[in-house]
Parts: sequence; C-alpha cells; structure tokens
Amino acid sequence: MPPKVQQKTKEQKMAAAMAGSKGKKKKWSKGKQREKVDNKVLFNKETYDRLNIEIPKMKTITVAAMVERLKINAGLARKAILELEEAGKIKPIVKTSAMKIYTRAVVEDE
Repeated sequence: MPPKVQQKTKEQKMAAAMAGSKGKKKKWSKGKQREKVDNKVLFNKETYDRLNIEIPKMKTITVAAMVERLKINAGLARKAILELEEAGKIKPIVKTSAMKIYTRAVVEDE
C-alpha cells in the first residue's frame, strides 16, 4: 500500500477553491462584422448612362437588383425606377408598399 497522503484542512480547501475561481475571465467573441459598402448617393454621368442602358434590359427589376448592379443607394434606386417607369422603359408587375417589382417594357409590333 502506498503511504497515506496528509489531507488538507478546511481552511486550505476553502482557500484553494477561492483561488481557482479567480482565473481568466471568458473572452467574448467580437461577432461577425459586415463589410461596409460605399454606395453612391448621387448619379454621375457614367452611372446614369449605365442606368438607361442596362436596367431596361433586365428581366426583373427591383430596388435591390439596382443597388447590386449599379452600386447606388436604395433611395436613389427608388427614384430611378420611378423615372424609368414614367419614361415608359419599364412596366410594373407587383406594386405593394413593401416591394415593387418591374420588368422591361416590351414593344408590341402590329
């Protein structure tokens, strides 16, 4: 039989328990950071030309699609959609307060 190990006193056990709990604190993760986008808030000549050429050729036209394609602000995209609709270049499919979906205006030959 191995020799008997001397047990700690109650005070020593208490001190060891208190010392152990004062270890490192949990480090919280920073969380996932979204990439900052630098979308334009005004049209420049090049972007405005792209708007008039590319957007009327798209099959489905939404604010989000315009923001992705032209890298413009959503408010600017909404105004641009209204302008294209008034010009007759696009026509609405769904018009609700939440989502406006447009498509290209097809010219009918008769």
